[in-house]
Amino acid sequence: MTAAFWTATVVIAYAYVGYLCWLRLRVIWRPWPVQRGVITPAVSIVMVVRNEAAVLREKLRNLLALDYPGDRVQLVVVSDGSTDGTEAILHEEAHDPRVHVILNQLPQGKACGLNDGVSLAGGEVVVFTDARQPIEEGALRLLVENFADPQVGAVSGELMLGNPASGETSRGMGLYWRMEKRVRELEAATGSMVGATGALYAVRRELVPEVPAETILDDVFIPMHVVRQGYRVVFDARVRAWDSPDLGSGREFRRKVRTLTGNYQLLRLAPWLVRRENPLRFDFISHKLIRLAVPLALLALFLASAVVPGPFYRIAFWLQVVGYGLSLLGWTGWNLGPLSRFADAAWTLVVLNAAAVVAFANYVTGQKAEWVQPSYVSKPMGKGKEMRA
Repeated sequence: MTAAFWTATVVIAYAYVGYLCWLRLRVIWRPWPVQRGVITPAVSIVMVVRNEAAVLREKLRNLLALDYPGDRVQLVVVSDGSTDGTEAILHEEAHDPRVHVILNQLPQGKACGLNDGVSLAGGEVVVFTDARQPIEEGALRLLVENFADPQVGAVSGELMLGNPASGETSRGMGLYWRMEKRVRELEAATGSMVGATGALYAVRRELVPEVPAETILDDVFIPMHVVRQGYRVVFDARVRAWDSPDLGSGREFRRKVRTLTGNYQLLRLAPWLVRRENPLRFDFISHKLIRLAVPLALLALFLASAVVPGPFYRIAFWLQVVGYGLSLLGWTGWNLGPLSRFADAAWTLVVLNAAAVVAFANYVTGQKAEWVQPSYVSKPMGKGKEMRA
């Protein structure tokens, strides 16, 4: 059990601290800056939506008002079986010659919607975004500056959890997301990041692959194929989209389960990711796969520290008990003063690893994590159709 204790400790420490420390050292040893320049290539913004009537009109206005030459922007919106007012809004907005709409009456999933949107994209650069998160006005111009570097094949923006007025939150999932962004930034600073921020990323049009219909993590599948073709995937912290730090505990948990289930799915869809042909194999395993082993490591650590004799292991056991107790306090949402931050962090750790357990169960049982909005209601639908301005 002593060996189990230390093995589990190493796995957990490497997943959350060790890999980050290695990246910091790598930046000092082997920096690889991006050669940015002022360019204005033709850009196609592709967005897949389903039942997003509540936020869609505002997002379209946000995209059409970005600081970029209007005659160089094409907006392609794919409605994936929407049953609310989404299609009506798209009909209204299609009068703008920059807006192209595809109405798929039968829901096919986000991956199929992306393929449809990309097939209509005529720009040199394809930008992917989601309906919920507004983008800062100068984001598109800053995003494409990175493509002045011929080695850059994809660029990820930064997702800020909070709002522009008060800034980004540092509590709960926001704290975890800030750590995750730091990892991505350091990966890109020495080569390529593993994946991209789904809320806002861009790819050279000729490098965008066909996405398998069942793909959950298009924002990992597409960038990793860019890397496979010999190009870099970089991160630009100047390019920002904003989102709420609290989407509701149930929705946030389902989103995390879906993401982690997608990590398992990638091993089936793209087995080359763990083979030598993947230039980022070490980073992919360290960033995406080691974390999937953390729930088992936490269990092993707890059980081993409970049974191995000695004062050191007793202290380790009770520290874990205190940590899990703090997570329960974090779950209540009580204001605990200085302890609140620790309680939030402990609760976030528990939620993330609980989601990893559910994701593993999904993978083993073949349970699918569908791309479905909470408000989606099924009803009979006809054939898909395309509507252009």
